[in-house]
Amino acid sequence: MDKDGNPTTDPALATSLLPFGAHKGYGLSLINEIVGGFIGGSLPTIRNRWSEVAPGDKGTCCFFFQVIHPDAISGGAFAKGRNQAQNVKAVIDDVLGHGNEKSMLPGQLEAGWAKHTAAAGGLLFSQAEVEAFNEVAREAGQPEWSLASLKSVSI
Repeated sequence: MDKDGNPTTDPALATSLLPFGAHKGYGLSLINEIVGGFIGGSLPTIRNRWSEVAPGDKGTCCFFFQVIHPDAISGGAFAKGRNQAQNVKAVIDDVLGHGNEKSMLPGQLEAGWAKHTAAAGGLLFSQAEVEAFNEVAREAGQPEWSLASLKSVSI
């Protein structure tokens, strides 16, 4: 947003960012700020606004990373007698249903490539990537890579 609260795509005019996901993103951000308050972080309204930090307040950034172990939040009371894994699958299927079948979930591409890489036994490089690596190697005075030393895949 610009200084007047209007949306902008010009980084020179931007003074603040909107949360991702509109109202749902705001809710997630708010939850993170509240949980961050439980772990001793700074107040979100003064963070990095050095002139507004009162004596005793933290003015530095506080980061809150949330990692949830699924077993820790399982009450075991899933609909239709499903277990947790079946319930997560049902939720994903529901999200990707109703006209959203061509949508992608966060991390879906990465998970697919990780599976492909694991099946190949290592990182996969296209011919173009190998050529780009070799161009950098030549510029740096390093030996070029041979296809024999790398796994290659046509993309």
